[in-house]
Amino acid sequence: MNTENYIGRILDGRYEIQGIIGEGGMAVVYKAVDHRLNRQVAVKIMRQEMAADEEFRRRFLQEAHAVAMLSNHNIVAIYDVSRSSSMEYIVMELVEGITLKQYMERRGALGWQETLHFSR
Repeated sequence: MNTENYIGRILDGRYEIQGIIGEGGMAVVYKAVDHRLNRQVAVKIMRQEMAADEEFRRRFLQEAHAVAMLSNHNIVAIYDVSRSSSMEYIVMELVEGITLKQYMERRGALGWQETLHFSR
């Protein structure tokens, strides 16, 4: 399935996909609405070509379990994980804003104070 084809779909009768936030080599992250809890969330859906590989599926779920065990204001919260024969996805806290990459593209190279700030 093309990454755009998820927009408008409702996953598990609950998560309505609204648009793409970002893309990586293994998954696409979407902005969605959780209709059960009436809140905005991020949904990370594994690319179909990766879902065919059991090792990638295992690593994807392992990532979700590892992050879900952490509790820190600098780490997004994991709300849900779903696995089916055709799809793997992780539902997590939606953090609005820009990425560090976008920040650097706008501002240029970081000074040592900014580097230290973002490192902490």
